[in-house]
Amino acid sequence: MTVNVKKMKPVEMVRFLNSTELGTVISAAMVYRHFAEAGYRIASTEDSRSLSFYRYAAWLIDKRANTPASTPGGYDAHRESAAQRQSELSLAGRDIGELPAVVDPERKEACRFDFRKFCETYFPEVYNLEWSDDHLRAIEKLQKAVLEGGLFALAMARGSGKSSLTETAAIWAMAYGHREFIVVIGASEGAALEMLDSIKTELEVNEHLAEDFPEMVYPIARLEGIANRCAGQLYKGERTRIGWTASEIVLPTIAGAASSGAIVRVAGITGRIRGMKFKRPDGRTIRPEFVIVDDPQTSESAGSAEQTRKRVRVLAGDVLGLAGPGRKIAGVMPCTVIRPGDMAEQMLDRSKHPEWNGERCRMMYKFPKNEELWNKYADLRADELREKGTFLKATEFYRAHQREMDEGAVVAWKARFNHDEISAVQHAMDLKLTDEAAFWAEYQNEPLAEDLGTEEQLTLDGVSSRVNGHSRLGVPVSATHLTAFIDVQKTMLFYVIAAWDDDFTGRVIDYGEWPDQNRRFFTLSDANITLQMKFPRNGLEGCLSEGLKKLTGEILGREYFRDDGAAMRIERCLVDANWGQSTDTVYQFCRESEYASVLTPSHGRYIGASSKPMGEYKKAVGDRVGMNWRMPNVRGKRAVRHVVYDTNFWKSFVATRLLTATGDRGAITLWGRSAEDHLLFAEHLTAEYRVKTEGRGRRVDEWKMRPDAHDNHWWDCIVGSAVAASMSGCVLAGTMTDGKPRAAAKPKVKLSELRRLKG
Repeated sequence: MTVNVKKMKPVEMVRFLNSTELGTVISAAMVYRHFAEAGYRIASTEDSRSLSFYRYAAWLIDKRANTPASTPGGYDAHRESAAQRQSELSLAGRDIGELPAVVDPERKEACRFDFRKFCETYFPEVYNLEWSDDHLRAIEKLQKAVLEGGLFALAMARGSGKSSLTETAAIWAMAYGHREFIVVIGASEGAALEMLDSIKTELEVNEHLAEDFPEMVYPIARLEGIANRCAGQLYKGERTRIGWTASEIVLPTIAGAASSGAIVRVAGITGRIRGMKFKRPDGRTIRPEFVIVDDPQTSESAGSAEQTRKRVRVLAGDVLGLAGPGRKIAGVMPCTVIRPGDMAEQMLDRSKHPEWNGERCRMMYKFPKNEELWNKYADLRADELREKGTFLKATEFYRAHQREMDEGAVVAWKARFNHDEISAVQHAMDLKLTDEAAFWAEYQNEPLAEDLGTEEQLTLDGVSSRVNGHSRLGVPVSATHLTAFIDVQKTMLFYVIAAWDDDFTGRVIDYGEWPDQNRRFFTLSDANITLQMKFPRNGLEGCLSEGLKKLTGEILGREYFRDDGAAMRIERCLVDANWGQSTDTVYQFCRESEYASVLTPSHGRYIGASSKPMGEYKKAVGDRVGMNWRMPNVRGKRAVRHVVYDTNFWKSFVATRLLTATGDRGAITLWGRSAEDHLLFAEHLTAEYRVKTEGRGRRVDEWKMRPDAHDNHWWDCIVGSAVAASMSGCVLAGTMTDGKPRAAAKPKVKLSELRRLKG
């Protein structure tokens, strides 16, 4: 009899063979794989009576005869027995067994309340240089924060090891049970995760910790880097409840261990911080009691007043409230001052934030006295770096004159210098010569103030505080004109709407972006909703056109009500057409829009001191010419008129209006009552500064972007709105129009007064 087992599953094949007698013919080729898994050699021929097959069949029959399989229920009992054996093996594999003995109990105990000794004993590879006085002060503050509580902000030079010290402090606090729940907060969640990864690495590979802290380290080693083993790990039959995720460490629960169940969790300072808590196996709910705020700002956030204020508020509210009602959290904040007035500088200022006990350390406390020798050194170093990329001759010069060149110098850390340098003094001066601004900021924690010239500049507080108390979209009764400007960017549109009196007194009644970002702070580069997201099937031109259609429909199709109840509409809206990729799209949109009578493409021109002033341009027939703006009578292929204006002149004009005292004629103010509502708007308006420049016999302001600025789009918008107001007839007394001085407006005279005079 021939049996086809080609479609049989392995289990069915075993059952079939168990019930088969020796004389049965079975296709050996069909059961080849099953035989091979059993460890037998199987012939690849069709001869099913091969010796290999009969041996296998005999083994199966013998196995059946010697097991309870032939009795009713025998197979189920066998399966249960196998499952039980497998379960026992699994449990045996999950249990970590006995903990190794502590190698040196006395050494371990000696470090319990001595953080410096702990660093030197268990992290000799990290702290292998002589301590500086600044390090010892930092160690003292960290020890006090862990053992007694308190808050400490410490600014140290970049590369001084402040982050390493705080990581070690976290391990020390957990190892001895000084702190139960630690939170690490970074400038971003990614930065905090890097610190957590560093802590994980020490717990996994540090042999010194493994010798004296087996209750903390051994269960981690038994994971062998496989986080999935955490849930099933046992110690003496009890779950260790160890946690080893990307954002959290939960040390193993070991009875009698000081570190049992200690937690480290990370978060970014702009992420979710509030409400952190953890449920212990014994039913207790614990909250954070020690926080490490590691370098909580970035170069970008340090240059933004809005981001700085937001982070200061988070630190004062969310972070200090982590411990819960009625409890104070302890913590340390190692930081570096990046720019004047940034978050680090504010937290280090004891007059503003005395609770943080701020202290500022420097790389060099006193500079060398012999400037002449250091100038020669600087020249030698610069020449050699340009020619050969090294500074060996400069180093030899320093070696020959070290005594004279070091005179008067006081460095913080004498052991800090590179292999190709001779001393810490040379190292510090090399950093200063490489980039002086970075040296003062990164290593001295005293960033240099930016030199913006002698001209009066717009300031963040000065702009944001110019509130007038009017409601948003509300128009003052004295206003006679409403204008707007739209700044076109690849991914977003910005706009400003302003109400103007005839004498150029202005009120910004609305500003915004499209698509709406729905958050108080954002930059163009980190927009979370873009034109492309709104119109995913459109190309660039289609996105811009659809975005302009939506935005103009919202702002131009709306009525704005004056305080006396009169309804007004925007009478002129300029649209930025300067960006090359958008120019044709803007012109086409302005020509075809239902609001074509209101819309005008615009081009701002940078006219510096050496350029020909716009007032000297030749006026053609049909041209409209105003105060440093021109509307040529040239339609060309685009079939729509446009306006060109002098951006330097109009930026200075608007800046003067923003510096004019509120209430005076010609002053520009903002809607609302809260200065904080306008911080981001003020950042845009202060993104540029002016420099007085001479050329061709005249002096003009030339406007430049600040080095730390990001966006200036609303600044362009308010300037463009002022140009539109001039085109609508607004005139400031004493200014020029059509190239001639405009007299001040005559005071209005009542009809009754005219009759009296006539009589």
